Amino acid sequence: MKSGENFSMLYSLADKLSGAVGASRAAVDAGFVSNDLQIGQTGKVVAPALYIGVGVSGAIQHLAGMKDSKCIVVINKDPDAPFFQIADYGLVGDLFTVVPELTSKI
Repeated sequence: MKSGENFSMLYSLADKLSGAVGASRAAVDAGFVSNDLQIGQTGKVVAPALYIGVGVSGAIQHLAGMKDSKCIVVINKDPDAPFFQIADYGLVGDLFTVVPELTSKI
């Protein structure tokens, strides 16, 4: 996400979907968001009907916190990101292009 300010695009998407924003440990450790948003082995466990992982590599610690989600969508510019292996749907692309476009279409 590069900075905490960039999470605003995720909040916009989540609002349109009546969802919530979570974060990886890396985002929390970088100070982008508070630790109450952390999903994973040392954070919260979630199992929503729709989980959209944006720019998350898919580290095993994060997967432990969301693996029971019903439908997993991954958006990542790295086609080899481990998250794609468990995704129901994956989109290889730059999140700074994909997320605003997706948000505008909803």
